[in-house]
Amino acid sequence: MMKEIILAGFLALKDYIATHVLTCLVPAFLLAGGMVAFINKQTILSYLGEQVSKLKSFSLAAVSSFFLAACSCTVIPVASGLYYSGAGVGAAFIVLWVAPATNILALIYTGNILGLKLVISRIIAALFMAFVVGYVMSLFFGKEKVDRIKFEYSEEVKFIDKKELVVLILVLLSLLGPNYIVQKGKYIYKVLVWFGLSIITFGYALTNLSKEKISSWLRESWFFVKIIFPLLLLGVFI
Repeated sequence: MMKEIILAGFLALKDYIATHVLTCLVPAFLLAGGMVAFINKQTILSYLGEQVSKLKSFSLAAVSSFFLAACSCTVIPVASGLYYSGAGVGAAFIVLWVAPATNILALIYTGNILGLKLVISRIIAALFMAFVVGYVMSLFFGKEKVDRIKFEYSEEVKFIDKKELVVLILVLLSLLGPNYIVQKGKYIYKVLVWFGLSIITFGYALTNLSKEKISSWLRESWFFVKIIFPLLLLGVFI
């Protein structure tokens, strides 16, 4: 019995690595690293920080999540990137909760199979629970982050450099593109879409960003890989 359980765990790992790493996790980790390396923390603090009103930050996080077609594993690096970039724990948790449950692709699938009523119910339930739990998380853990970053906060908002923004958009496209473009057919088609978009992304980055900025981006991405990927593998195995 134990041998069969262990074998099943390794088979689950094999399937997960084969169908998630390239088209989901790689761009997700690159996006998380890019958010930390490229986006000025003042921007995140001004819209999603703990000091911002919960209605404003939670609503922005929830609306943004509708367009992030990511599974529950893929969204972990993205939410982590937001948090380490300066977003409040409640806003980051809302992205973590809402994106897998109510992204456009998931809603389309739900509507086609189960109907419009369940789509509406899914949206309401996901948003309600996300706001409630996000508020609780912010209530219990937000104060610590406010104290830690208070000295960095100001009303003046500095935006991301245009070239770095283009790189982030391209990385986001490499994350969303395979799922939106290839909704049917073999997995290799998703890989080809991801590969093409990744070539464009790194080609643009190499020709428009400094070596220091690219190194910072990859270093931050590797940081998320080290702290998240082993836990994902362990969770899949179990």
